[in-house]
Amino acid sequence: MNPENALRRRLLLAGAAGLVAATALPGTADAQSAEAVEPDIDSTGAWGARSPQGNIRVLQYRPSRIIVHHTVSANTSDFSRAQAHAHAHWVQNLHMDKNGWADTGYHFLVSRGGWITEGRHGSLKGLTGKTTFPLGTHTAGQNDYAVGIANEGAYHDGAVPPRAQWEVLVTLCAYVCDRYGIPATRLYGHKDYGDTLCPGVFHDMLPRLRDEVGAALA
Repeated sequence: MNPENALRRRLLLAGAAGLVAATALPGTADAQSAEAVEPDIDSTGAWGARSPQGNIRVLQYRPSRIIVHHTVSANTSDFSRAQAHAHAHWVQNLHMDKNGWADTGYHFLVSRGGWITEGRHGSLKGLTGKTTFPLGTHTAGQNDYAVGIANEGAYHDGAVPPRAQWEVLVTLCAYVCDRYGIPATRLYGHKDYGDTLCPGVFHDMLPRLRDEVGAALA
């Protein structure tokens, strides 16, 4: 396993172990304050994002759902953090230069190696504060209500996500649900709201995703 990938997974597992330890002690202060595991998220500043083209509107309320996407990028075997950053640049350039959007349309991206990058500026700040989120551009008719999470790769032709990507997607979704008070049952795929193949096989895996996120929150 790539050393960077191994370290990331150890950190996630350590956090999960701490959460289990806290919830295993009913009646203690730690048990009462237990929260979902906070994943490592590289901010727009950390991966060197371009500045938005214009202002990003911040919605002064919580989102009510998560919508899962895939980016239809190459199914690379490079699972490094550097590749995750390169992918974030690729998505931002596509959305800003080709689509004419102000910034990356998704709030967060999960690489095939299991690295998370902030997509739209302000997404991480909103998640930390728990009461606001920036208006995204990822699902017509749902951008006012949903956090958009996109997975690196193309999954409409039978490909399946690598284990690291899936595990970190579950961790991220659980954390977003915890911070914003979103039930695990309110996880959807892009195709639930439009005529699209997105998010490919992830749509078929939504029942499993809801179950695993629900378990992480229990």
